[in-house]
Order: sequence, then C-alpha cells, then structure tokens
Amino acid sequence: MKTPLSSPPRPETEIRRVAILFSGGPAPAANAVIAGAASAFSRNGIEVLGVLNGYSHLMKYKQGEPLQEGAAFIRLHHAALEGARTSQGILVGTARANPGKPLKTESQLDDPKATASLKTVYDALNSLGVDALVSIGGDDTLTTAAKFKLFQDRLPRSAKRIRVVHLPKTIDNDYKGIDFTFGYFTAVEMLATQVNNLLADSKSTGTYYIAQVMGRAAGWLAYGAAIAGEASLVIGLEDIPDEWKFPEVALDPSTGQPRLDPKTNQPIAHDVIRLGPIVDRIVDVILAREREGKVYGVIVMAEGIAEFLSQDEIRKCLSEDEYMKLKLDEFGHFPVSQTKFTGRVGRLAAEEYRNRKRREQEAALGRKLTEEEEKKIGEKKIVGLQFGYEVRCHRPTAFDVILGSQLGVGAYRALAERNLNGVMVSVTGALNLVFEPFENLIDKATLRAYPRPLKPGEGLHELARYLEVRTD
Repeated sequence: MKTPLSSPPRPETEIRRVAILFSGGPAPAANAVIAGAASAFSRNGIEVLGVLNGYSHLMKYKQGEPLQEGAAFIRLHHAALEGARTSQGILVGTARANPGKPLKTESQLDDPKATASLKTVYDALNSLGVDALVSIGGDDTLTTAAKFKLFQDRLPRSAKRIRVVHLPKTIDNDYKGIDFTFGYFTAVEMLATQVNNLLADSKSTGTYYIAQVMGRAAGWLAYGAAIAGEASLVIGLEDIPDEWKFPEVALDPSTGQPRLDPKTNQPIAHDVIRLGPIVDRIVDVILAREREGKVYGVIVMAEGIAEFLSQDEIRKCLSEDEYMKLKLDEFGHFPVSQTKFTGRVGRLAAEEYRNRKRREQEAALGRKLTEEEEKKIGEKKIVGLQFGYEVRCHRPTAFDVILGSQLGVGAYRALAERNLNGVMVSVTGALNLVFEPFENLIDKATLRAYPRPLKPGEGLHELARYLEVRTD
C-alpha cells in the first residue's frame, strides 16, 4: 500500500549515465546540489560521472585520447556521499572555461568555427557514454547550456542527443527564473556578521566604514548584508539615476589609446558614474546620524559601481602599478574585483564632510573662518575596505542546504521523471519545483541570459530605505 512514507516510484527512462559539472565561481551549498543530484540518480540505478573542473577537460578532448578517470572525471555514488551535502567547497572543482564563448549570435550556430568548442564537448561526453548533462553555474553557464542544446538541435536526426538541464548558481542572486539562488543567504549571513562587527568597531572608535561587497550586475548581496548587518546606508548600481552618468571613451591603461570595438574598429564609449552625488548622499547620512547623536556607522556599496567609474577615478583608486596592469573587457569595462574604490569614496566623503562643517560654521558666524578656526574643525575618519572571496565557500546555512538539495534532486526529476530537455530547475513558494525552458531565460538575439537587477521601490530595496536614517 502506498503511503506518504513510501519511496517515489522508479520512472521509466532511457537515461543510463549522467554527467554533472560545476562552472564559474564557487558558492556555499555547492555540494548540496552536486550530492543531492548524484544521490537521486544513483539511488535509482543511473550512473553519475562528476566532471572535474568545469568544462576544462571536456574542451581539451581529442579523438583517440580517452578522458581519464580520476583526472578528468570521478564516479559519484550515493553510498559514498553521506555527509557531503553539508560540506564546504566543490566536490568536482570548478573553472571558468567556456565552450560557448565564441558564439555571439544564433546565426553562428551554422558556423563550424564558432561551434568548434561545443562540438568538442559533445564528442567528449559521447566518448564517456553520457546520456544527459547537468550543468551548475551562473548566467554564463546557463547560456552555455542553452547554446549546447541549440548546437545539438542542428545535428543530423541520426546523431545522438545529450539532454541538458541547468541548475542556477550565483551568490549575487541576479538570476531571472528563481527568487533566491543557493548560497545567497549563506553569503548574506557571513557578510552581515562582518558588517555587524564593523558597526561595533565604529561605535567604539567613532569611525565610519565603507564596505565594498560582491555584486557586479545587481545589489542583492549588498542589500541583504546591509539590512541583516544593520548598516547605516546601502548603495547599489540600481540606485544610480541617469542624471549621475556621462559618456566616456575607454582607454587602455598600458598604452593610453582608446579601446576599439573589434566589429566597427571605432572607440568604445560607455556611461560612467559621477562620484560627487554618491559622496553627497553618504555625507547626508553621516550628518543626519550626527543629529541623532550617532557619530559612527557602516555603509555598504555593491562592487558593480566600480565598473562604471570614470577612468580618472579608477586611477585614483589604485597604485600606478595596479592601474597599469588592468585589462579592459570587450565592453570597455575594468575588472570590478580589482578596483578597490571604497577607499577613494571614503577620502572624498571625509573631505566633503569637513567642507560642510566649515560652511555650517561660517553661516552661523556670518563670516569666513580664520585659519586657526579651520584647524579646529574635526576630521571624520572614513575607512574603505573590500569583502569578497571569503564568502564563496563558507559553511552553508540549513536553508541553502535544503534549497541546494532540492535543486539537485530537481535535475533528476526533470530528466528521469519528466523526460525534459533544455530547462533550468527552479523553485517557488515552499520549494516547489519549477522547470523553466531555456528560451524563456535567454535573449536569442544576443545569446545571453536576461539580467535581474534589484528593483528600486520593491521588496528588499524598499525595506532598506525604511530602516535608514531620514536625511530630509
């Protein structure tokens, strides 16, 4: 008799062997996803190969040179995975190798040169007898999974099809198709602890701290850390209005020459942010808190702002040696993780704070301050710092272990129970599984995943504004 305690029925499926790989930056609860998926497949008679270091080994595959067990892949069996779901790190390792990178438009799917790396991956997986691929990673890995399916859609009818399912990963949480990605709340938990520690320090010393946290395209992580850590102010890229931006041509630091668009051979221009209004907002908060009797605080800023700083400001953030080694990406942007901009923001804020204090006293006196009077204006100590890699492999919270496990099991259910192909596993409500087709998540014109920034005036964003000091 079937009861709620009965094991799920074994489905009828042609899948006999699956490959699981993890690509891109680490995230807490990665092993909950990998072990959750591997256990579900293995317990139901489907062999699981854990591909090591993302797509690296698959992209290097050559006919006649078999991929070696232990070097390119390992076998994952449920009997050996007990305790793995709550462990730190990544069971199969990771890398940023991307076989879909050369493919920029759908028309290139008919170009053997653009699809060469995808074909190599296809051949490598075929050589291992793989029937399905489970990819785990961020938006780039999602687009690679979608490109891999589109590549196979164009193969001759007689060719084998390797089904592909994607599991969403990014602690930045900027993923369309899922409310919260695994590892996000663990990262927030650790960052919030650090922010709260800084708050205790700032209260003890009368110092302000400006903390730069991860989040290139969206401020989810910054807002989560700021709210849970009781920061005084949080600023993300989504908070920057168009009026604070202006166009600038990107210059190569090593040559001083404009970066040229390879397609048009014209200089690449993009919008950059004026720091002045951001500094003004920070000083507004510092002064408003002073009126409440608080001469301390912590300000959290998302690292994505660094990508849109002017070249002159970036140069002032770094040593000359660091600046000269920066490499522009194809869009004329600098690597955000290397642009430690909060120190520069802190110096500008301290200067503006002192200027306002001077103007305030001059207005009260009805005259300019003397040199001696200016010397008596207090300096505001504002320290910039950066949080980053230390959060990516933190021990996962229970919620992220549960969420990651459900996504992993969802890969099994998508492939073996529902016979799906070309879907991303997601959850809604009380972790109910949803299987979102790739075509709903990918812009086919650019073959890139749709972004999901934090929406000003909604949810997490609005909550932060209600908790911060009023400056009006």
